[in-house]
Amino acid sequence: MNNHQILTDEIVKLLQGGTAHASFQDAIDGLAPELRGERPYGLPYSIWQLVEHIRIAQWDMLEFSKDGNHQSPKWPDDYWPKEAAPKDNEAWDNSIKQIESDLEEFIRLLKSEDIYTKIPHGDGQTILREALQMADHTSYHISEIILIRRLLKAWK
Repeated sequence: MNNHQILTDEIVKLLQGGTAHASFQDAIDGLAPELRGERPYGLPYSIWQLVEHIRIAQWDMLEFSKDGNHQSPKWPDDYWPKEAAPKDNEAWDNSIKQIESDLEEFIRLLKSEDIYTKIPHGDGQTILREALQMADHTSYHISEIILIRRLLKAWK
Protein backbone atom coordinates (compact mmCIF):
# COMPACT_ATOMS: atom_id res chain seq x y z
CA MET A 1 0.00 0.00 0.00
CA ASN A 2 1.42 3.39 -0.96
CA ASN A 3 1.50 6.53 1.19
CA HIS A 4 -1.36 8.17 -0.72
CA GLN A 5 -3.62 5.15 -0.09
CA ILE A 6 -2.67 5.11 3.59
CA LEU A 7 -3.52 8.82 3.89
CA THR A 8 -6.81 8.44 2.04
CA ASP A 9 -7.84 5.47 4.18
CA GLU A 10 -7.08 7.40 7.36
CA ILE A 11 -9.05 10.43 6.17
CA VAL A 12 -12.04 8.19 5.44
CA LYS A 13 -11.83 6.83 9.00
CA LEU A 14 -11.62 10.39 10.31
CA LEU A 15 -14.67 11.45 8.28
CA GLN A 16 -16.68 8.46 9.46
CA GLY A 17 -15.70 8.92 13.11
CA GLY A 18 -15.54 6.24 15.70
CA THR A 19 -11.78 5.95 16.11
CA ALA A 20 -10.59 8.78 18.38
CA HIS A 21 -14.09 10.21 18.87
CA ALA A 22 -17.74 9.25 18.63
CA SER A 23 -19.29 9.01 15.21
CA PHE A 24 -22.27 11.10 14.13
CA GLN A 25 -24.44 8.00 14.34
CA ASP A 26 -23.19 7.33 17.89
CA ALA A 27 -24.17 10.87 18.88
CA ILE A 28 -27.76 10.62 17.64
CA ASP A 29 -28.56 6.94 18.30
CA GLY A 30 -31.30 6.47 20.84
CA LEU A 31 -32.13 10.16 21.13
CA ALA A 32 -35.77 10.58 22.11
CA PRO A 33 -37.67 12.71 19.57
CA GLU A 34 -38.91 15.09 22.27
CA LEU A 35 -35.30 16.02 23.13
CA ARG A 36 -34.30 17.08 19.60
CA GLY A 37 -35.36 20.69 20.19
CA GLU A 38 -34.28 21.14 23.82
CA ARG A 39 -31.77 23.86 24.75
CA PRO A 40 -30.71 23.10 28.33
CA TYR A 41 -29.22 25.79 30.57
CA GLY A 42 -29.76 28.52 27.99
CA LEU A 43 -27.44 26.97 25.41
CA PRO A 44 -27.75 28.71 22.04
CA TYR A 45 -28.44 25.57 19.96
CA SER A 46 -30.56 22.48 20.18
CA ILE A 47 -29.49 19.08 18.88
CA TRP A 48 -31.77 19.64 15.86
CA GLN A 49 -30.03 22.91 15.04
CA LEU A 50 -26.62 21.24 15.33
CA VAL A 51 -27.70 18.33 13.11
CA GLU A 52 -29.05 20.73 10.49
CA HIS A 53 -25.91 22.86 10.71
CA ILE A 54 -23.76 19.77 10.11
CA ARG A 55 -25.98 18.85 7.14
CA ILE A 56 -25.83 22.30 5.55
CA ALA A 57 -22.08 22.80 6.08
CA GLN A 58 -21.20 19.31 4.84
CA TRP A 59 -23.44 19.74 1.78
CA ASP A 60 -21.79 23.10 1.06
CA MET A 61 -18.27 21.63 1.28
CA LEU A 62 -19.27 18.72 -0.97
CA GLU A 63 -20.90 20.93 -3.59
CA PHE A 64 -18.02 23.42 -3.54
CA SER A 65 -15.58 20.56 -4.07
CA LYS A 66 -17.30 19.28 -7.19
CA ASP A 67 -19.17 22.21 -8.78
CA GLY A 68 -17.61 25.45 -9.95
CA ASN A 69 -21.07 27.03 -10.21
CA HIS A 70 -22.04 26.25 -6.61
CA GLN A 71 -23.13 29.24 -4.55
CA SER A 72 -22.56 28.83 -0.83
CA PRO A 73 -25.30 29.85 1.58
CA LYS A 74 -25.02 33.24 3.29
CA TRP A 75 -22.88 33.02 6.42
CA PRO A 76 -23.98 32.65 9.17
CA ASP A 77 -27.73 33.04 8.66
CA ASP A 78 -28.27 30.29 6.11
CA TYR A 79 -26.10 27.73 7.92
CA TRP A 80 -28.31 27.60 11.03
CA PRO A 81 -32.01 26.73 11.16
CA LYS A 82 -34.22 29.17 13.05
CA GLU A 83 -36.48 26.45 14.48
CA ALA A 84 -35.24 24.71 17.62
CA ALA A 85 -36.91 21.41 16.70
CA PRO A 86 -37.69 19.59 13.46
CA LYS A 87 -41.27 20.00 12.29
CA ASP A 88 -41.73 16.22 12.35
CA ASN A 89 -39.94 12.87 12.29
CA GLU A 90 -39.72 13.03 8.49
CA ALA A 91 -37.71 16.27 8.63
CA TRP A 92 -35.33 14.65 11.15
CA ASP A 93 -35.01 11.47 9.08
CA ASN A 94 -34.41 13.42 5.85
CA SER A 95 -31.65 15.47 7.46
CA ILE A 96 -29.92 12.33 8.76
CA LYS A 97 -30.24 10.62 5.36
CA GLN A 98 -28.73 13.61 3.57
CA ILE A 99 -25.81 13.76 6.00
CA GLU A 100 -25.12 10.08 5.34
CA SER A 101 -25.51 10.26 1.55
CA ASP A 102 -23.47 13.47 1.20
CA LEU A 103 -20.69 11.93 3.28
CA GLU A 104 -20.71 8.81 1.09
CA GLU A 105 -20.53 11.00 -2.03
CA PHE A 106 -17.67 13.05 -0.59
CA ILE A 107 -15.75 9.88 0.26
CA ARG A 108 -16.18 8.68 -3.34
CA LEU A 109 -14.86 12.06 -4.52
CA LEU A 110 -11.95 11.83 -2.09
CA LYS A 111 -11.03 8.38 -3.40
CA SER A 112 -11.34 9.35 -7.06
CA GLU A 113 -9.67 12.76 -7.19
CA ASP A 114 -6.17 14.09 -6.85
CA ILE A 115 -6.57 15.38 -3.32
CA TYR A 116 -3.53 17.67 -3.53
CA THR A 117 -4.43 19.72 -6.62
CA LYS A 118 -6.07 23.09 -6.06
CA ILE A 119 -9.77 23.13 -6.84
CA PRO A 120 -9.96 25.20 -10.06
CA HIS A 121 -12.79 27.47 -8.92
CA GLY A 122 -11.44 27.98 -5.40
CA ASP A 123 -8.79 30.24 -3.95
CA GLY A 124 -6.29 27.61 -2.88
CA GLN A 125 -8.52 24.87 -1.47
CA THR A 126 -7.85 21.21 -2.25
CA ILE A 127 -9.95 18.09 -1.73
CA LEU A 128 -7.56 17.23 1.11
CA ARG A 129 -8.25 20.57 2.80
CA GLU A 130 -12.00 20.19 2.35
CA ALA A 131 -11.88 16.66 3.79
CA LEU A 132 -9.94 17.78 6.85
CA GLN A 133 -12.22 20.78 7.33
CA MET A 134 -15.31 18.59 7.02
CA ALA A 135 -13.98 16.09 9.56
CA ASP A 136 -12.92 18.82 11.99
CA HIS A 137 -16.19 20.73 11.69
CA THR A 138 -18.39 17.68 12.08
CA SER A 139 -16.46 16.25 15.03
CA TYR A 140 -16.66 19.61 16.83
CA HIS A 141 -20.44 19.66 16.53
CA ILE A 142 -20.75 15.96 17.38
CA SER A 143 -19.13 16.78 20.71
CA GLU A 144 -21.70 19.54 21.24
CA ILE A 145 -24.53 17.08 20.56
CA ILE A 146 -23.06 14.70 23.13
CA LEU A 147 -22.65 17.51 25.65
CA ILE A 148 -26.31 18.52 25.23
CA ARG A 149 -27.34 14.90 25.63
CA ARG A 150 -25.31 14.68 28.84
CA LEU A 151 -26.97 17.82 30.16
CA LEU A 152 -30.34 16.30 29.31
CA LYS A 153 -29.27 13.06 31.04
CA ALA A 154 -29.82 11.26 27.74
CA TRP A 155 -26.32 9.94 27.07
CA LYS A 156 -24.89 6.50 27.78
